[in-house]
Amino acid sequence: MKNFLDQDFILQTDTAKQLYHNYASEMPIIDYHCHLPPDQIANDINFDNLTQIWLYGDHYKWRAMRANGVNESYITGNKTDWEKFEKWAATVPYTLRNPLYHWTHLELQRYFGVKELLSADTAKKIFDECSEKLRSPEFSVRNLVKNKKVELVGTTDDPLDNLAYHQKISKDGYPVKVLPAFRPDKAMNSDDVAGLNAYIDQLEKVANATITDLNSYLDALKSRHDYFHANGCKISDHGLEQIYADDYTEQEIKAIFLKIRGKQNITAEENLKFKSAMLYQFAIWDHERGWVQQYHLGALRNNNERTLRELGPDTGVDSIGDFPQGKMLSKFLNRLDSTNQLAKTILYNLNPADNDLMASMTGNFNDGSVAGKIQFGSAWWFLDQKDGMTQQLNSLSNIGLVSRMVGMLTDSRSFMSFPRHEYFRRILCNLFGNDIENGEMPNDIAWTGKIIKDICYFNAKEYFGL
Repeated sequence: MKNFLDQDFILQTDTAKQLYHNYASEMPIIDYHCHLPPDQIANDINFDNLTQIWLYGDHYKWRAMRANGVNESYITGNKTDWEKFEKWAATVPYTLRNPLYHWTHLELQRYFGVKELLSADTAKKIFDECSEKLRSPEFSVRNLVKNKKVELVGTTDDPLDNLAYHQKISKDGYPVKVLPAFRPDKAMNSDDVAGLNAYIDQLEKVANATITDLNSYLDALKSRHDYFHANGCKISDHGLEQIYADDYTEQEIKAIFLKIRGKQNITAEENLKFKSAMLYQFAIWDHERGWVQQYHLGALRNNNERTLRELGPDTGVDSIGDFPQGKMLSKFLNRLDSTNQLAKTILYNLNPADNDLMASMTGNFNDGSVAGKIQFGSAWWFLDQKDGMTQQLNSLSNIGLVSRMVGMLTDSRSFMSFPRHEYFRRILCNLFGNDIENGEMPNDIAWTGKIIKDICYFNAKEYFGL
């Protein structure tokens, strides 16, 4: 029987161990998409205790605690940091077979050298020991990132952001690149006409523009796209239920925008046309700048209205959606490709039923200009676990070229999430190692090791032009 979380964790064969320890484990990390707060990196803060770095904002843990019968006051409420941690520690033993069990103990080991299992009995000792370390200069957020061999952090930023924190980080000479990503979803959210108008009012101030019609709106947004590019941005990102690609005319979109600006209700058809037009325009700008565009597709958000009303969004009441993806995604990519204006693109899928669809869709628009131009991105959100990663890797392997994949990303708000790259790499090496030992791939460790290193690091470095 193997020991839990030993040096060969997840690695089932000698070949898998060789691939991981000799090729994957020491590769640097390019974390090209996450939600780390750039202000905390710019100010190089220290967290006061383990609750602050681990439980604040982590809706994965919040969901588990609620499922375990923990009162909300210990999750997002007014209990003390220690009381909240104590409830989390008591929940951890009940997370067996949930990825949280693996992540929790990986992070305790990799950051603090703690090999004890977290439980109600060990909670106080672990809380005190780790919190004391977190308050030391060695555990400032910049050191937490740098010491995990991270070369790039890609944050997620609204077009209205002034990027002052990114500028400070760059000016300080911090060796880890911290680059913004352009996330303009609010600028196309015509589901909420009042909210969109408030956003446009803010854009007027930020862009120093008067927005009266569609053209002036696009000009103001383009100025923000240009500003992001001048500040090192190489990536855009969208979080959508599905791709919008309805047919429309320019005159229709101009009229719809005037209705929006006049605070009039728009029809469902007009809503889809407006979203389609904006999404297409953003993609054109991305291609002009040579950016990579990312599309996170399939989340059904804010399912619990009471929780949304009391706690707000991003509090753990989102789930996998069952939106139709193929037809509109094909139409959208094809329209861009038909005029040779399709940027490098990463598609992230949240519904595992659509894995093969996404893997097959990428092959339609790889044109030989760039290796892996259209990517089926790594398993995302609810699929960011051993089974989900394995399914995504298998779909990509079966239908495309997993050897050209740009690897893993944390998509996390936590500075302690970088061991997820290790988790991915172990799963990757185990798959390849098993195939070699089963005689399903040749026993060419040097070549397979190169492929492993490419997936872990080199493919992303080339793809993003680092």
